[in-house]
Amino acid sequence: MEREGFVLMKVGGLALDPVTKTPVVVLKDDTEKLNLPIWIGLLEATSMATQLEGIKMARPMTHDLLKGMIEELGARVQRIEVTALKDNTFYAAIHFDVDGVAHSLDSRPSDAISLALRTSSPIYVAREVLEASSVLNEQTPGEAAQDISDVSPEDWEKILETLDPDDFKYKM
Repeated sequence: MEREGFVLMKVGGLALDPVTKTPVVVLKDDTEKLNLPIWIGLLEATSMATQLEGIKMARPMTHDLLKGMIEELGARVQRIEVTALKDNTFYAAIHFDVDGVAHSLDSRPSDAISLALRTSSPIYVAREVLEASSVLNEQTPGEAAQDISDVSPEDWEKILETLDPDDFKYKM
C-alpha cells in the first residue's frame, strides 16, 4: 500500500556509530538508494537485533509484551510512520486498528520499528524527513559504521554487563 508523501522502507541493518559508539538503525527503501540512519539506545538496538536474528528470550522483552497486549486486545498494527525530524529528534506514529476503528499513537521511532519488526508491519518515512535528513541520494562515502546485527549473545552479555548509566541517551 503506497502512502502519499511517504516512502516505504525496511530495516537495512544495525550499526554502531564509530565516533559516539551509539547504535544506529538504518532504514532503506526497496532500491537501497535511500537510507535513513536513526541513532537509538542500546536497549532498543538489542530489542531489534534479537528480533532480526530470531533469538527467543526466556521472558518477553518490552516490545514482545506490547505485541502480546495488542493481539490479546484484538488490535492489529497497520503500519508505523516516521513522521518528523525536529531539533535532531525523530518522531513516529504507530497506526493500529481495533474492531475496524483506526487509531494512532505517538512513539519514538525505535519503539515503533521494534514493534513493526515483531508484527511484520510496513515502515513508512515521510518524504520531508528524508529531505530534512539529507539522505535522498545514495549514502555518502565515509567511515563505515560497525555492523552489530551479528553480535553473539555472549558478546551482548559482555556489552550489557559493562554498561554505565552515562551511556544512555535517556536518563531516569
